[in-house]
Amino acid sequence: MGKQQRYTPEFRSEAVKLVLEQNLSLSVASKRLGIPEGTLASWMAAVRSSSKPSAPGSRSTPDLLAENARLRKELAETRMERDNLKKGNGVLCQGVATRYAFMKKWRLHYPTVTMSRMFNVSRSGFYAWLKRNPSRRTQEDERLKVAIKVAHTRTRESYSAKRLQPELAADGFIVGRDRIARLRRELGLRCRQKRKFKATTNSNHNLPVAENLLDQTFTPSAPNEVWVTDITYIPTGEGWLYLAGVKDVFTREIVGYAMSKRMTQELTGRALFRAVQQKRPAAGLIHHSDRGSQYCAHDYRKLLKQFKMKTSMSRKGNCYDNAPMESFWGSLKNELVHHCRYETRDEAKASIQEYIEIFYNRQRRHSRLGYVAPAIFAQNYNNQQQVA
Repeated sequence: MGKQQRYTPEFRSEAVKLVLEQNLSLSVASKRLGIPEGTLASWMAAVRSSSKPSAPGSRSTPDLLAENARLRKELAETRMERDNLKKGNGVLCQGVATRYAFMKKWRLHYPTVTMSRMFNVSRSGFYAWLKRNPSRRTQEDERLKVAIKVAHTRTRESYSAKRLQPELAADGFIVGRDRIARLRRELGLRCRQKRKFKATTNSNHNLPVAENLLDQTFTPSAPNEVWVTDITYIPTGEGWLYLAGVKDVFTREIVGYAMSKRMTQELTGRALFRAVQQKRPAAGLIHHSDRGSQYCAHDYRKLLKQFKMKTSMSRKGNCYDNAPMESFWGSLKNELVHHCRYETRDEAKASIQEYIEIFYNRQRRHSRLGYVAPAIFAQNYNNQQQVA
């Protein structure tokens, strides 16, 4: 933990939610989070002063929070009644502090005397434990939980504990990966579930194909040396939306993309034009794709020749030959598309554009880049080259 802790707006919002959802006093909440009571009070006052009257028939944020807290309480009671305190059996194997913590959590639902007898602890000891100020470690854990919830939401519920570590460090929380994993479990936070997706390539044509220049060796030494490209599709209420993308293998950045209701060479051409317009690559760049008819078409190959690019194509039916692009499709669909239901193509376009431009290129930490975003990695590389 740093000596001077910075509190982001998201952290302040989650701290206020903690007070409202759990109906805590400012004194208790400030001790739990390890922050001054006056600071927390000012955050609460700011929220109250900024809240506006709701429209007729709508529900205000405090009402929704109260309803959410009520539902959580009812769910907890139902589960405890169903399990008949079976979850407490494992607590017997833990220390006294763990038993006290369990009793504190469920004391509003079950008599303290019953739980004391069940866990073989004294009621007086339990009440004395309640009056103690939380330890420094406990306070740090509570602050970390708030920070983890903020980071989990900001990263679209897609980061594991390993990837959350540098994200939290950027917020001023220096903490070990195992501790993050433990607190995530306590909060019940998980990454969005991955789902399989199917990629299609129409290689049944008589158009000329190019040699595989990469042969699964994706190790360029600088930006704009190797680009990979491919097409995927997104379901919407109006039908399929086709997305063509161009990815720089060195920076992992999506340098060009285009979307359309038809899968044509015009679509792939627009994606390539956009990439060239943004990056202005030198002659000799390797352009790698599959054997789809859109990439083998005469007009598209004419574009590659115009831009002085070297053409490379995957072997038939081998998705590993274009692994970097397949990896991006997996991220896009597992982190966004599979969790959305688009009514129109325009709605899908706006969502995908925001994911690529804002999240993937500029915010999403990439493990192969030392856990920095592609655009930042590219900028750092260019800065180093200028200094050299």
